[in-house]
Amino acid sequence: MSANRLLLSKMEQNIFAKLIAERLGIREKQVEGTLSLLDNGSTIPFIARYRKERTGSLDEVQIAAIAEQNERLKELAKRKDTIIRTITELGKMTIELQERINDCWDTTALEDIYLPYKPKRHTRAQVAREQGLEPLAILLLRGESRPEVVAQRFVNEKTPSVEIALQGARDIIAEMVSEDERSRQTVRGAFRRTAYINAKVVRAKAETEEAQKYSDYFEWSEPLKRCSSHRLLAMRRGEAEGVLRVNITIDDEEAVQKLQRQWKTNLQTSPVKEERDCVQLINEAVADGYKRLLCPSIENEFAASSKERADEEAIRVFAENLRQLLLSAPLGQKRVMGIDPGFRTGCKVVCLDAHGNLLHHDAIFPHPPVRKPAEAAQSLTEMVGKYKVEAIAIGNGTASRETKGFVEMVLGTSTAIYVVSEDGASVYSASKVAREEFPDEDVTVRGAVSIGRRLMDPLAELVKIDPKSIGVGQYQHDVDQGMLKHCLDQTVESCVNSVGVNLNTASVHLLTYVSGLGPALAKNIVDYRCKNGAFTSRAQLKKVSRLGPSAFEQCAGFLRINDAENPLDNSAVHPERYALVEQIAKDLGCKVIDLIQKKELRVRVDLNRYVSPEVGLPTLTDIMRELEKPGRDPREAIEEFEFDSRVTSIDDLIPGMELLGIVTNITNFGAFVDIGVHQDGLVHISQLADKYVSNPTDVVHLHQHVTVRVLEVDRRRNRISLSMKHHGI
Repeated sequence: MSANRLLLSKMEQNIFAKLIAERLGIREKQVEGTLSLLDNGSTIPFIARYRKERTGSLDEVQIAAIAEQNERLKELAKRKDTIIRTITELGKMTIELQERINDCWDTTALEDIYLPYKPKRHTRAQVAREQGLEPLAILLLRGESRPEVVAQRFVNEKTPSVEIALQGARDIIAEMVSEDERSRQTVRGAFRRTAYINAKVVRAKAETEEAQKYSDYFEWSEPLKRCSSHRLLAMRRGEAEGVLRVNITIDDEEAVQKLQRQWKTNLQTSPVKEERDCVQLINEAVADGYKRLLCPSIENEFAASSKERADEEAIRVFAENLRQLLLSAPLGQKRVMGIDPGFRTGCKVVCLDAHGNLLHHDAIFPHPPVRKPAEAAQSLTEMVGKYKVEAIAIGNGTASRETKGFVEMVLGTSTAIYVVSEDGASVYSASKVAREEFPDEDVTVRGAVSIGRRLMDPLAELVKIDPKSIGVGQYQHDVDQGMLKHCLDQTVESCVNSVGVNLNTASVHLLTYVSGLGPALAKNIVDYRCKNGAFTSRAQLKKVSRLGPSAFEQCAGFLRINDAENPLDNSAVHPERYALVEQIAKDLGCKVIDLIQKKELRVRVDLNRYVSPEVGLPTLTDIMRELEKPGRDPREAIEEFEFDSRVTSIDDLIPGMELLGIVTNITNFGAFVDIGVHQDGLVHISQLADKYVSNPTDVVHLHQHVTVRVLEVDRRRNRISLSMKHHGI
């Protein structure tokens, strides 16, 4: 890199830190520290957990926002380089123009500056310029003479008449209007303040079955700035499917009049006829430029920006749902029976040991049409006894409630029974990961194993499945797929590292999401484990192929070793701070294990005594909290649940009925609740509580057990409306 470019890069870093600090409301010093760590390859979970002194204790969300803004600014800097190079090659670069571009850090403003110089297709204005008519357009804008008289001077072989010359001048003025920064800001401001989004049904599709799900939008109009993410995405999906026509509009007449006033400033007070003729011509050109070029351009801009905002909101909701799902309560290391229920094909049953290894699988047929309840009961009883089953996980799909009832009848209350979401289990069972884990088993066995393991540790199992297949998002196929993948990967990484990973039992897939690892190092860790046996210390990680000092620094604190010789190896205390903990124990005249086990020793520690330039109070406080409960799992304890026995299908529902349910999905407009009838009901945001609710996640969370009241049952559209309000129950 040249000295000039290195200097420019340093200047850009300083500019970036200042801009990001202003945009996010974070102190510039915090941003600078975070950017430095990110540039050196540190991951977001590592920075948030182990570098609080450098960032001023920023959390993962803030660090991720800084990283995102930094990437956007880097892309903008590249775009500026391209624009400067293009304009320079055209021979149109000036010192003033270069300074404007250098000082601009807003994408929209930058593109407005570039627009007049941007290479275009062969436009009407370009044709007129090639005919030599640009000077005529300039003269008309100045109002210096009668249009017909001045146009006569431009009549030639290329331009055979005054009318053609004037039309060419109008085309040039129209394009000038559409590319003018002030004009664009005027129209952009009108869209920002007053734009409406409108949807109409395509008449030929109105009566089709596929159009009915969009019936709410057959004749729809609302202010764009008030249009919620889910409504906008629904309209855009209907448009993509050819059911709806969607556009964004403002008051065209008002916008044109405002533009005309701007462009005839020097002429509008003149009584001279020829100048009034110029005004008329300019007015016509402005109206044409607005209708044909400027308005469609700004409409497209707002269509894109509103879609981007809707995408961001939908992805945010999806990511939050995914986080809650991944952090669902685990049963823990128990011997589990997993059952994938079914009628015609029977129920596939698997027995797993406490580490999730497959011990046995079988099929039972307690339901019609085969119906062999006696044989099924005997098989079930024998498997529970032989494999010492401590809990049973039953998928929540077809025949779930019937299977749960049968198992309860056979086993009574001797074994805990849980209903588990099987969303995505079929995707996992046919995946490469499942084939590698169980090459000799078919998809039904793999699916039942996934159900059983989800009960033991939802996080460890769900990371193997594409989040879009887990069933907690909405419009996930309509949003920007790159943005969605990045956000969901970041969410999975955050969840995995917040819980921590057992180094001796974790799969390659789970290890992949540990800070600083990735697929290659995760595989190397498992290969080392297979060859050398279980890890006995974190220090052994340094012997893993290609796992160097940087990767060790990033990952070590998130990996746990049960029953390690050093108790800190089963905690979130980073190895770089082991010496500090040992010094604290030494000063108290005890061992590290005593410091962990005895609260009376910990309360005697004066943290201020151990503050240094490298270690501040935030890190010391984290260390003491971790010593209090090393390796603590942040997830809640699991709870059993029972659906109301009165209802098994939508036909059993009666308005006013009060039922127990489980929250299965959360959107901006409410929450979906499983009440045991094979069709989730919707609790609209207005029905979530007796008070006003702006965000459903303030009231409910995934897998929460709730009491709901049936409001309405639409059997034709298979829709159930529910309420969680207490009054009237």
